[in-house]
Amino acid sequence: MKYLIVTVLIFLSSTAQAKHSIHLDEDKGHYKTQLMWPEVSIPWGMVQLPDGRMLATERSGTLFLLAENKPAIEIQGLPKIHVNNQGGLLDIALHPDFVKNSLIFFTYASPEGEGTGSHTALMRAKLDTKTNTITQQKVFYKGEGNTTKGSHYGSRIAIDDDYIYFSVGDRGARDLNPQDLSLDGGKIYRLNLDGSIPDDNPFVKNDRAKKAIFSYGHRNPQGLVKLDDTGTIWSHEHGPKGGDEVNLIEAGKNYGWPIISYGVNYNGSAFTELTKKVGMEQPKLFWDPSIAPSGMAVINSDKYPHWQGKILLGSLKFNHLVLLEVEDNKIVNQTKIVTEVGGRYRNVIQGRDGYIYLGVDGEGISRLLPMSASD
Repeated sequence: MKYLIVTVLIFLSSTAQAKHSIHLDEDKGHYKTQLMWPEVSIPWGMVQLPDGRMLATERSGTLFLLAENKPAIEIQGLPKIHVNNQGGLLDIALHPDFVKNSLIFFTYASPEGEGTGSHTALMRAKLDTKTNTITQQKVFYKGEGNTTKGSHYGSRIAIDDDYIYFSVGDRGARDLNPQDLSLDGGKIYRLNLDGSIPDDNPFVKNDRAKKAIFSYGHRNPQGLVKLDDTGTIWSHEHGPKGGDEVNLIEAGKNYGWPIISYGVNYNGSAFTELTKKVGMEQPKLFWDPSIAPSGMAVINSDKYPHWQGKILLGSLKFNHLVLLEVEDNKIVNQTKIVTEVGGRYRNVIQGRDGYIYLGVDGEGISRLLPMSASD
């Protein structure tokens, strides 16, 4: 295995807004990274199996089964996947009873349904590690309104003992999808673990709405987690130029895109004059300039005692990690973690073994190892 010594510089923000001044803290941590699986080029989704092996999705359409010091295995039997710029094979999660039922969930760009192109879909399937295949495939949800646009598929998954949450980006139709409850895109959805619609979903009695919608008014959410101690759902999403957001996700709430935003068009022109509006939620944090956040993990491992209870995410733009401290449903501090490894942090997870795993575009998957004082 390849080891790199990583110096971690910690920056603390004294406010909940990243656009305010950030000062350098005196505390410095030292870590090393162990390169585990360089063969995964764009490691979008990662999840560790109970036996310690890793499932990882390659956006180009491959599902890998990975074991330490062994060649990567390609899992067969995937559905038809439309690899289209930001679209492809996306996030992955295990069923809470995976040990008993071997069920997995994953999101992907599906060309099925009406129209040309694709839209984000969520599938459940059974993983067979003896034959290295997936079987018993069932599409739980498929966004309607296929498009050839290659942007804003999302997608992340969060799962608990009762529900599966998943995000779908606005699919490049900001003025159409996010604010319309009858259209897919720009939403976070919630389903029961059997694929049915929860009776208490916020729009089940709205005849015009998609019944699976949990929240709306999103741009392109690529981070989604549930905090164990509070049961709250948190997400982050890509803004335009400026205005990347972290949001506390609540049932039926409207998060404003594109009516309100702290960002502008990529050419610098404004598409809205509003940053606030009655009936629309304010982000708990926004970044200007944008950091292009991707991946999101709750850290509770005793291997990283100073990070326990905090949320770790990656930056595609600035090649660093960000650690968020949440208290009373507010972000009270953010910690910018700059490593010598660099790279576009596509995903970050905490494995069942307690270690943090980093997926970096073009470099593969690494394990982050805290160093003892004697190292």
